[in-house]
Amino acid sequence: MDDVKIGEILLPGDEETQARREKTVREKFWPKMKKALRQLPFGRDVVASFYCAIDPQTPVRARGTLLAALGYFIMPVDVIPDLFAVVGFSDDIAVLTVAFAMIRGNIKDSHYERADQALADLPDER
Repeated sequence: MDDVKIGEILLPGDEETQARREKTVREKFWPKMKKALRQLPFGRDVVASFYCAIDPQTPVRARGTLLAALGYFIMPVDVIPDLFAVVGFSDDIAVLTVAFAMIRGNIKDSHYERADQALADLPDER
């Protein structure tokens, strides 16, 4: 994710870029999600987007958009550091909101079902 520039974050990229982003997102999504869940008002949508992004049946452009947005979400270096409660996630929320708007029709009920199950299985850290 180091080669992603802020202005390019929502560009789907080529197959190699998408493969690299998917690998990074798969590795770092859950640790970041567990930390952020308490502060994100739409955590269920983020998790459903994760499942949509890794679903091979999702169109390539939608997958690329989601992988880029989720990649931004998990990046350790951020425009606004996530250390600052609520405000720290505002840039992540903005990027994810744009991505959701762009691909909303691609997130299926099955992605939400998987999200609900994954969230139910998370230990309660609240």
